[in-house]
This record gives sequence, C-alpha cells and structure tokens, in this order.
Amino acid sequence: MKFLSKILPIVFLAYACSGPGDSRLAADHVIYGGPIYTVGGEGTAEAVAIKADTILFVGSKSDAMSFVSDASNVIDLEGKTLIPGLVEGHAHIMGVGYNLLNVDLREAKSYNEVVAMVEERAKNTPKGEWILGRGWHQDKWDEQPESMMKGFPTHDLLSERVPDHPVWLRHASGHAALGNAKAMELASIDGNSPQPDGGEIFMGLNNQPTGIFNETAQGLVGSAIPQNTMESDRRALKLALQECFKNGIVALHNAGSGPNNIKLFKELAQKDELDLRLYVMLNGRDEELLDEYFSKGIEENLYNNQLTVRSVKLYADGALGSRGAWLLKEYHDAPGVHGHNVMKMEAIEEITARAYKAGFQVCIHAIGDRANREVLDIYERTFKLYPEDAPKDPRFRVEHAQHFHPDDIPRFSELGVIPAMQAIHMSSDRPWAIDRLGKERIEWGAYMWQDLLQSGARIVNGTDAPVEPINPFPSFYASVSRRTLKGTPEGGYEPLQKMTREQALRSYTLDGAYGAFLEEETGSIEVGKWADLVIIDRDIMTIDEDEILSTNVLLTMIGGEIVYQNME
Repeated sequence: MKFLSKILPIVFLAYACSGPGDSRLAADHVIYGGPIYTVGGEGTAEAVAIKADTILFVGSKSDAMSFVSDASNVIDLEGKTLIPGLVEGHAHIMGVGYNLLNVDLREAKSYNEVVAMVEERAKNTPKGEWILGRGWHQDKWDEQPESMMKGFPTHDLLSERVPDHPVWLRHASGHAALGNAKAMELASIDGNSPQPDGGEIFMGLNNQPTGIFNETAQGLVGSAIPQNTMESDRRALKLALQECFKNGIVALHNAGSGPNNIKLFKELAQKDELDLRLYVMLNGRDEELLDEYFSKGIEENLYNNQLTVRSVKLYADGALGSRGAWLLKEYHDAPGVHGHNVMKMEAIEEITARAYKAGFQVCIHAIGDRANREVLDIYERTFKLYPEDAPKDPRFRVEHAQHFHPDDIPRFSELGVIPAMQAIHMSSDRPWAIDRLGKERIEWGAYMWQDLLQSGARIVNGTDAPVEPINPFPSFYASVSRRTLKGTPEGGYEPLQKMTREQALRSYTLDGAYGAFLEEETGSIEVGKWADLVIIDRDIMTIDEDEILSTNVLLTMIGGEIVYQNME
C-alpha cells in the first residue's frame, strides 16, 4: 500500500502556497457522479479525491476536478453509491476460509440435505479421511428429522449413510457439533465417557452418545481431528481475504487468534499480501500467548497499517440456540436449564486485570443476561481496582451482547463498554429465540439496539462469519428492518429497537473503526483519513428496505489500492 498519511500536512501546505493546479497535488483517483455518504463532516459530498493511501479532498465536483491530471484515475459513479469501507466487527477469518474449503451447510433446509451434502463429499474423499463441515442449524430447517434428542438430530442417519469416513459437522453457532459413529470411535467416545466441565455429550435413552457435543465437549472429538497445516491455513486465509474484498470489507476484527494464525497474518502482511486491515484478538485460552504479549505490549498498525494486535478474546458463556447462553432465569423451553459458564469467571477476571494493566483491550463473549451482567461486573471492578494502571481509553467490549436484564443496558455507556452486536443474528434467530426466552424477556431484553444507542453506547456491527455469511448487507437490512431475510414479520420484530439507516451505516463504518481504536484513521470519508472506500450498485440509504438485500459491491478500495472491482 502507498503511504501518505504522515506527510499530509506538508502536502496541504504546498497546496496553500501553490493552488490546486500544482502537479504535486495531482490525485491518483477522483470519484464523483452519485450519492457519496461520508459518515462524517457534512454527511454527503459530490466528489472525493485520493492521493496515495489518503483522502485528499471531499467536496464539490468542480473543486475535485482541479486535482485531476493525465495520470489520474477518474471514476464516474453514474448514479452508483460511494460509502466508507465496511468494518466487519466480529468474525473468524480462518473459519471463513475453511468454510469455503470444507462442506458449507448453511443453506441446508433439512437433516436429509445435510447428510446428502456429506455423502457427495465422501464420493471424492479417500475412505478413512475426515470430512469436516459447518453451518447446519436445526431451528432453520423446513422439516425436522424423526430422530431428535433435546431438540437436536442424532448421528444415526449420518452414520448409516457415511460409515467409512469420520465426519464432524459444527453447528452454525460454533457452540455445538455433530459427529458420526466413525468419528466417535476414533475419539474413544462411548456411553462411559465422562461429561466435561462447561459442556455436555448428549446421551440418548440407551445412555449412548447421540452424536451431539455441546460447548466444551466438542474438544473431546476435536482433539482426534488432524491439525490444519500451514499450507491449508494459507489457502484458507487467501480465500477469506477475497471473500472480504468482494463484500466491501476493508477491516475485520478477528475474534480469537492463536500463535500459528498470527504468524501467518504477519507472513502475508510482510509481503504486502494481506491488504485487509486485520484487528487481532488474542486467544484468551492460550496462557503462553498471553504471557508473551502482555510482556512485550501491543502491536499497532504494522506493515503499512495492515495488522494490529491489541486485544484479548474470552468466553463467558455459550450460544442461545444450543441453550448454552448463561441466563439469570431458566430457559422458557427447558425448565431447570440455565445454560453454561464455559470459562471460570475467576480466570476471566484475572486475565482481564492482566490485560488492563498491559494496555490491552478485553473482548468477552457474552450472550445470556447472566453472562452479560457478570462481564459488566468484572469490567466495573477492574476499572475501580487498578486506577494507577488504567489505560487512557480501554474500550473494553462485550461480543454478541444479545440478551440483557434491563438494569444492565445503561451500564454499557456508563462504563464506556462497547457492545459488538451482529444484527443478522436477530434476523436468523428471533423466530425461535422466543421459545428459548419467552415473550417477556424477548421484548424487554433481547437485541436492544435502539435502547443501547439512546443510552450513549456505540454499537459495532458485523456477521460473526462463518456463523453467518460475511456479506454485510443482510446485517444492515436486519438492523433497519428487524425482519428475517424472508421479509417477516411485516413491520419487524420489536420495531422500536430498529436502527435508523444512518445509525446502521455508522455501526458498520465509523463505530466499527472506533471498536479497534481507528476512528481517527478510517471509518468515514474525510480529508486526511485512509482511502478505504466502497462503491455499491444502489443507494442503501434511500431505496425500499426489500431492495437492500440485493445490494452488490462494485469496487473495494483499501488505502487507495483497488483490491476488488466489478464495475462492468
């Protein structure tokens, strides 16, 4: 990437002395001819001029044209729309890539379809080799299988039709998985296997495993699966990067990275092949990794601003779909069940304090109201206990933040805690989430976007890819409509919690950048900021809601470099 930001004041001094026609200020790109939403300054503009990696000018078309030279790339939008580059506020970039390499089950409409997809992969896979997949979600199927246990399918059909390959299929949420008989055999799982802390092997009426492994129990089979290689990781990462670019993603907050992945990120960044602005959360379960980084400190804007390592990812609970979210009161559809605390809160509090003292942001997964309260309590105690070690601006986060007790909603703003919420989860989960929580808790405590915004909190939006596709426009649509992707119900679920379109765009741009301490450098189209821009084929700020889902990215620019283009 070209780099101009640090010399920008000198450039503008030259401009003041010599006028806009001076060749030293010739723009590399000038864009005009359609709606331009800046998410900063005046809110809209007629044109933008770019020099190297930096936005040189924002304003009228006539003034922008004074920066054009014979070498300038002049882009006429022809009515298309320019917005700031989109920030994916919570995703798993290696999972995005591996979802493209493995069996993607997100579109399956039934258990039979899941099994058929695995059967198809088995035809071209040598016997005995593992078949991996992810994305199934029983609550989204059009029909349910005959054999179910605790609301989940059993392994029987899968084992019958794919007997010669060990199969491991992760739930869309990532908090449960289904293994066939061959996989359980290789992992030595049977009716005598002990239950792990923070998870569950679902057992049938015959006290034999059903094939479902919830929360931490997944590790019992996961440990038997061959490790990814550096070469397969490299392939997955490159696929994921292209997936980001074609969806207008210029920055991604990677929710949990181990040492091998960080090494790979650095390898590509050193070769100037990463391009994406990758914001890394350290895997909070890796003590050695935390010790290393807490000792040496944060790594910020490495390799021409492609890579930052300055936060830690921890887990307080599981997912709502698998009844692993930790609730204050029992599940509406499972009496006596309160979900799982998947990591000891004492350990979370200790790591939070260490991170705070070392200047690292803390990002804790919390979905249920009990988990959110516990996390906010830990943050509040940490801020009070260590004032002498306080970072100037810690910006601690809660990842997902789906369900609260109403008393805890204003605490986000009061504590300066960022809710990193994926609006698409409301669209996908709301039809069945009411079964988990009941009508009262859904209405006053779930997906409370507008209440949070009105209290002063800044929401970071995203998709949690590969839990959901990384395409940002379904999440934008969910933000402003609170409807499913099928358009139901009319008027949306709990419509008072809808975001305005301005709020939704900000949550995907400027506030996304804020969640990674980059709001001064990116997230809006303003002079002096990085030239991170996206051209889309329609005006998402004015079109009918139903048209938002058909939005396509035509061009993605990161630091003045076009990394994806489909303008024809």
